[in-house]
Amino acid sequence: MELTHFRNIERLDLTLDVPRLLVVGANGEGKSNLLEAVELLGSLRSHRTGSDRDLIRHGEPGAVLGCCTVAGDRLRLALRRQGGRQASRNGRTLERQQDLLGSLRCVGFSALDLDLVRGEPSLRRHWLDRVVLQLEPLYGELLSRYGRLLRQRSQLLRRGLGGAELAGLLDAFDQQMALVGTRLHRRRHRALRRLEPLAAAWQERLSGGLEQLRLHYSSGSELPGEEAEEPWRMALASQLAAQRPEELRLGQCGVGPHRDDVALLLGERPARRYGSAGQQRTLVLALKLAELELVGSVVGTPPLLLLDDVLAELDPTRQQLLLDAVGEGHQCLVSATHLEAFGGGWRRHCQVVRMQAGRVG
Repeated sequence: MELTHFRNIERLDLTLDVPRLLVVGANGEGKSNLLEAVELLGSLRSHRTGSDRDLIRHGEPGAVLGCCTVAGDRLRLALRRQGGRQASRNGRTLERQQDLLGSLRCVGFSALDLDLVRGEPSLRRHWLDRVVLQLEPLYGELLSRYGRLLRQRSQLLRRGLGGAELAGLLDAFDQQMALVGTRLHRRRHRALRRLEPLAAAWQERLSGGLEQLRLHYSSGSELPGEEAEEPWRMALASQLAAQRPEELRLGQCGVGPHRDDVALLLGERPARRYGSAGQQRTLVLALKLAELELVGSVVGTPPLLLLDDVLAELDPTRQQLLLDAVGEGHQCLVSATHLEAFGGGWRRHCQVVRMQAGRVG
């Protein structure tokens, strides 16, 4: 792993000699930044910020991230403070940064993920999108295309045009949004359907058989029961047309995948309202382990697991369950403030480095 001017890290060159890397240090020293850099190379996204400027060391014009994967691919991503990214693989510049996806798959779990249960629907949408991206890297193009359509259509709604000119423009946008929106709906729905039995099994295991987890896809459109592209596309197009008077009044689009949510249920009750703090933490852990299992089974190799100071959020029993669950079969990067939570057997197979002020030693 090589980093230059990434957050508080001026320069870092780290070789992972064993399947597990344990990064130890006090809060604020840069442990999370190292794991965030790996996540960024794998997914092109950070769960901590949506702005590249936040990722670049203060006073520097840009940052560079690079790594060599187990398969031997050399990945590089350059960020610029003035905007724009440049990605390359094995020394060849890629026309689109999305072409980097699929080279380094990783599943991240941090304390921020505990907001998945209690936070806004957008957090659950982004989590599900990250899962689909791991399974189908081209999904990123659908997300980008829908985002552009949504922004442009919303601008039209707010411009105050009238008559046939506006109606014709909105009709054209609606046809495109119905098509792209349906493809997003279907992929999210399929991914959640595959995740649910895995997550339910993990929740049962982690709770000692006391809790039953259910995942329900709460669509931002009213979709017919048949999961097929054409019926769903027609349904979404019809709803966009029916909602148009209300959307013109409000200046925003009221139906579509940008309104999706994932209902997290313990038994028949929403975990957001009725789950204890311990149950909610276990639920998020079950979701992440299910994601790890699903991605590994689909792509054939287990993804890299990033655990960013999460043991502090779990009681000793759940800490041990998590460490046992990742076992020997996953390459892990783990950050922690101290070593006490890691048993001798687990630690013996780790490469331990200490981080201070953005430097490892």
